[in-house]
Amino acid sequence: MTDEPAVPAPASTPAPAQAVPPNPPSGLSVSRPLALGVAGLAAVGVLSSALLWLKLSTIQEHLARQSAESTAQALEARTLARQAVMETRLSEVALQRTQLEELMQSLSRSRDENLVVDIDSALRLAQQQAQLTGSVQPLLAALKTADQRLLRAAQPRLNPLQRAIARDIERVKAATVTDTLNLLTRIDELTRMVEDLPLANAVGPAMAAPPAARPPSPGSAPAWWVGLMERMGDETRKLVRVGRVERPEAALLSPEQSFFLRENLKLRLLNARLALLGRQVEPARADLATAGEALSRYFDASSRRTQAAVTLLQQLQSQARTMELPRVDETLAALATAAAGR
Repeated sequence: MTDEPAVPAPASTPAPAQAVPPNPPSGLSVSRPLALGVAGLAAVGVLSSALLWLKLSTIQEHLARQSAESTAQALEARTLARQAVMETRLSEVALQRTQLEELMQSLSRSRDENLVVDIDSALRLAQQQAQLTGSVQPLLAALKTADQRLLRAAQPRLNPLQRAIARDIERVKAATVTDTLNLLTRIDELTRMVEDLPLANAVGPAMAAPPAARPPSPGSAPAWWVGLMERMGDETRKLVRVGRVERPEAALLSPEQSFFLRENLKLRLLNARLALLGRQVEPARADLATAGEALSRYFDASSRRTQAAVTLLQQLQSQARTMELPRVDETLAALATAAAGR
């Protein structure tokens, strides 16, 4: 190892003197960091408080919104509940009203049915009374009473029945009914006439006047002989009669058959009388027609008595046609329709 020449160390130059601040007081050096720390803590507290206040504000707004929503939902729920209660009550009221209307309709229908049944019974009874008495007054009174009851009832569905009753009232008022007592009296008169009616095959007495007595001439027959011959001629003319007979059965009647013919004719008239008393017009008409046929077939049509009997019988037949009492079939049909509920 070579020795290098030692380099002489530079001479140390003194360092420039630095200004040393004067030492602060001990109190100031301690309070500044404390103040900074307090300030920092204060800032952190303020920031935390601000954040907490913001959070609380958010929570409060959220709670307020939830409260408002809850209140709205509660109001809506209450409203819905009220609506449900109202709907339930309305349905109950509607149901009660429907039941009440059905009950009223049932009561009204029952009342109308009873009214219809009563009117029907009254009219049928009045019609029977009219048939028995031969007068339309019972029937007319029953129709007027029924009309008044319908007016008091004032039911629209019974209006067709009321119109039918009005038409039947007019029909009954316009009807012409024959006096039954007068008709029966005339039948009795015709019955008494039957006994005196001449038959078509009856031989009447000679209507020619006897010849005047002639004075006996000389040489003629004695008077007694002439009288005898005249009497024999008269008897012969009574035994034989020449004429035209339209119906052979009338000419072939024997005296016994003539008796039964008259009795049968009387029975026919009696049957007609009984039928008229029982208000059976059709059988009475049939019996009167049979009696008229017997009169024209077996009795002398040229006789005045027979002609009078035929005229009286025709009058009886004409009166029997108008004797039939008017019927209230239209009202009875309307009653049946109303009772059926149509």
